[in-house]
Amino acid sequence: MSSDYLQSVTKQFEYYKLLGEKTFAQLPDDKLFWQYNEESNSISTIVKHLAGNMLSRWTDFLTTDGEKEWRNRDGEFEADIRTREEMIALWERGWKVFLDTLHSLQEEDLTKIIYIRNQGHTVTEAINRQLAHYPYHIGQIVFIGKMAAETWASLSIPRGNSQTYNADKFAQPKQKVHFTDEFLKDKK
Repeated sequence: MSSDYLQSVTKQFEYYKLLGEKTFAQLPDDKLFWQYNEESNSISTIVKHLAGNMLSRWTDFLTTDGEKEWRNRDGEFEADIRTREEMIALWERGWKVFLDTLHSLQEEDLTKIIYIRNQGHTVTEAINRQLAHYPYHIGQIVFIGKMAAETWASLSIPRGNSQTYNADKFAQPKQKVHFTDEFLKDKK
């Protein structure tokens, strides 16, 4: 495992961040706050929860418990974000703390023990925990976006294009690349 792992997971997280942003871009402002019913969350509420989690888990990551005393997790599910700008600012703030921490980690950090609610995790386990958690919520954001959008541009291989996509990939020589490279190239 090593630096290859850190590079790979960083690219995967950046990819999921991009999927969220591509979803936001396809929606008018009011759809960011739309809820299917009272028990469901809007995109803005999911963003608020993700940011709260990122700020809590990744602030002073190697030295303090990931569930900070100042975190108000229940408050993350209150629908009180009012504008796209407020939502995006919170999104960026959470991702900055998270990605800055991820970029700062070294191979030797991966086996260190950190705590979340007093439960010990290796750094690798903590990263993997979030690699399941954050894409889970990004998937919710994309699903809500697809339901709420007037028109939808696919974020992956559009329906009916799998054969063409695969033919293009198999026409290229075998090479080691990360699956996200083609999606993130324009983001850099």
